[in-house]
Amino acid sequence: MNYNDMIRYYTEEKRLKETVKISEEELLKQRDFIGKIRKFNEDYEKKNNRKRTMHISTFGCQMNAHDSEKLQGILEEMGYIGCDDEMKADVVIYNTCCVRENAENKVYGNLGYLKHSKEERPDMKIILCGCMMQQDTVIDTIRKKYRHVDIIFGTFNLYKMPELLYTNIMTGSPITDIWKEHGEIAEDLPSVRKYKYKACVNIMYGCDNFCSYCIVPYVRGRERSRRSEDILKEVRSLAHDGVKEIMLLGQNVNSYGKNLGENITFAKLLKMVNEVEGIERIRFMTSHPKDLSEELIYAIRDCDKVCKHIHLPFQAGNNEILRRMNRKYTKERYLELIGKIRKEIPGIAVTTDIMVGFPGEGRKEIEDTIDVIKKVGFSNAFTFIYSKRTGTPAAIMEDQVEEDIVKENFNDVLKALNEIILEINKEKVGKVFSVFAEEVSMGNSEFLTGKTDDNTIVHFRGSDDMLGNFYNVKITDCKTFYTVGEIVEEN
Repeated sequence: MNYNDMIRYYTEEKRLKETVKISEEELLKQRDFIGKIRKFNEDYEKKNNRKRTMHISTFGCQMNAHDSEKLQGILEEMGYIGCDDEMKADVVIYNTCCVRENAENKVYGNLGYLKHSKEERPDMKIILCGCMMQQDTVIDTIRKKYRHVDIIFGTFNLYKMPELLYTNIMTGSPITDIWKEHGEIAEDLPSVRKYKYKACVNIMYGCDNFCSYCIVPYVRGRERSRRSEDILKEVRSLAHDGVKEIMLLGQNVNSYGKNLGENITFAKLLKMVNEVEGIERIRFMTSHPKDLSEELIYAIRDCDKVCKHIHLPFQAGNNEILRRMNRKYTKERYLELIGKIRKEIPGIAVTTDIMVGFPGEGRKEIEDTIDVIKKVGFSNAFTFIYSKRTGTPAAIMEDQVEEDIVKENFNDVLKALNEIILEINKEKVGKVFSVFAEEVSMGNSEFLTGKTDDNTIVHFRGSDDMLGNFYNVKITDCKTFYTVGEIVEEN
């Protein structure tokens, strides 16, 4: 599929958040830049007997990972091929994240290492994009300390990368193109999927929740939903291409469809996707407790392809901390939701996000969090320490928690979680589950790694020609975060 086939829509927020077709003029312009760069690369290959190479490093969430697939698709159309060693690549892209400080520090560290490579090979192109780039303080730092960076763009104008790269090649001048508001955002760019048999599909962009600790609404913009017909068209195309499992992505999928101009909710969208022939499993991330409706619970229950697993972040178990986080629900409301979900969908696995160390969190508050962990019985959790993000309300709150207290509380939360997760996995030993073989195990090339319907990780003996298929696997052993099994028969 070429660029013309894949780019069809961009979103533009005025007073209403509506989706409109990308202009033919803009489409042709970006295609022209792709063609010009491809010609440069073809001439380079003839002269040097090698293709130009690219390396993309992705930081952060699955949304960023999906954006990187689009960037790779564009670069491949330009004639670049992949390179594992970023120090030797002709084009290096860092697709950045700013949710936590350690992700930002890693980017700065990598840029420092690249400086020597850039000095040795001035034609090397270093490109920064993603959420980090939407922050003025980051741009100032890069301009002062990392002048070897060639191109900077943010989260709203990824589709213009061909134009930015061509301009830099022709002028040799650094380019910074940051949009402070989401205007033209291409939805369907050329994409190179990591897996042939599973894929991510964006159903919406941005977030309207403004949790007091979170930078995402400031760097990803306000919520904009894609039209259901465009989502279904993409899902059908993926199914035709052999994809069996899809992950529907949004910062808050429960808000899907608001202000879209059609009578659609996320629950209705799930039912539509469930009807697509060829798709066998449907997952989604992420749900916000304040918007989780009974309609959605029923949809998960009734749609046979929707996995019996829900990721529902609760972040903290203390009501005052939740209020200061601006989460807009209480501990009691969260537990009530879990009760409704488990009543309608017995056996469903619930995973979550937990933040430790938010301003004002002491021993009493952390005990409330541990109480939620014990009452819910999470199958797994992303647990992380609060990271102060400049520009968020939480960054200037009083009662910032001392590091030693945070570490002690964090360890206590992990202990409570791990005991429960292990017990849940022990209950699976001796039982048979349908497992989707996803990749060769990183620890042992003679094993495959897959997931059950409820998102349990399973390692079992197999070869790479078995990937992308379902197998009935009997669980024979378990650890805290994974299980081990053996194939009973192919499903």
